[in-house]
Amino acid sequence: MKYIVALSRIIVGILFIISGFIKLNDPVGFSFKLEEYFSPGVLDLDLLMPYALGISIFVVVLEVLLGVMLLIGFRAKITIWSLLLMIVFFTFLTFYSAYFNKVTDCGCFGDAIKLTPWESFTKDVILLVLIIVLFLGIKYIKSPFGDRAQRLIVGLSLLFSAIFAYYVLNHLPALDFRPYKIGANIEEGMSVPENAPVAIFDYSWKFNVNGEEKVVVTNGDYPSVDGEFIGVETKEIQKGYEPPIHDFTIERDGEDMAISLLQEPKLVMVIAYDLAKSHYGAFREIKEVTDRAMKNGFKVIGMSASGVDYTQKMKSEYQLGFDFYFTDETTLKTIVRSNPGVLVLEQGTIIQKVHYNDLGDLKFE
Repeated sequence: MKYIVALSRIIVGILFIISGFIKLNDPVGFSFKLEEYFSPGVLDLDLLMPYALGISIFVVVLEVLLGVMLLIGFRAKITIWSLLLMIVFFTFLTFYSAYFNKVTDCGCFGDAIKLTPWESFTKDVILLVLIIVLFLGIKYIKSPFGDRAQRLIVGLSLLFSAIFAYYVLNHLPALDFRPYKIGANIEEGMSVPENAPVAIFDYSWKFNVNGEEKVVVTNGDYPSVDGEFIGVETKEIQKGYEPPIHDFTIERDGEDMAISLLQEPKLVMVIAYDLAKSHYGAFREIKEVTDRAMKNGFKVIGMSASGVDYTQKMKSEYQLGFDFYFTDETTLKTIVRSNPGVLVLEQGTIIQKVHYNDLGDLKFE
């Protein structure tokens, strides 16, 4: 039992630190995931929506701290109980997502490791079992450090987490695991390889044959059945290849201009997923930055999911010298964790990407 507890302790502690740190690298992204859970179609907790970012920071910092506390044996009883309560809650969420197919990615490891809902649930069940082992063998959890050293390690972990969270919130994630990272080509990210697997579906065709219901299953072809057609149900039995970027459009008057704009040798994208929630003070500097870019031969466009009335109002109020195009809000949130944020591209390849606090770092050559 002693060795089983020791192994469980190492696995749980390391997994909590890794999972917490990956989400701490991108707390804004995790807050978007929490908003999905809080939405009316899932848990219907609209009351918590305004606090999603604060909750995300608290949860990920707690994850990191609990992992550290477990590994060094600090306050074992409080640590184990906290881990148990947290994993029970996570297991409920992932089961709910998987069973009802509500949230297709739990965000357990951010954008670094994508898990299906059932994979997430399985991972949480394994962790739950390991934490129960720790709970039953709590007497074997000893610390190799003295009380003062333990407090120092926990305190330093908390300080590091707070400083790191402050940095990524006021700039951008230190590690970018998304398909829109610097150096990525958006058009290439949308392409599908020649021999990529295609989705395969089973079609269950229902017919009324002589007063009895008959079901014929095919891969899509309409079956030759001498009877009255009732209906058809489809079930995906093999997922097809999905390119890393599969929902990127730049629309104007109902026309997608993405492909032509991505051919621009010098392109600046000003991205604000929701202008109503933007940091308005940044637009004065964006005005200066984009004017400088246009003088250097760059084409500048705005991208937002806000309506035309709002984009025209912003353009007029801040005397912006560029037009706004429509892009899906989720896509814009994925591209840059800043509202607004700015990207510089060369023929579809992202050369620079900055938070509105770092607009002064942009170079237009």
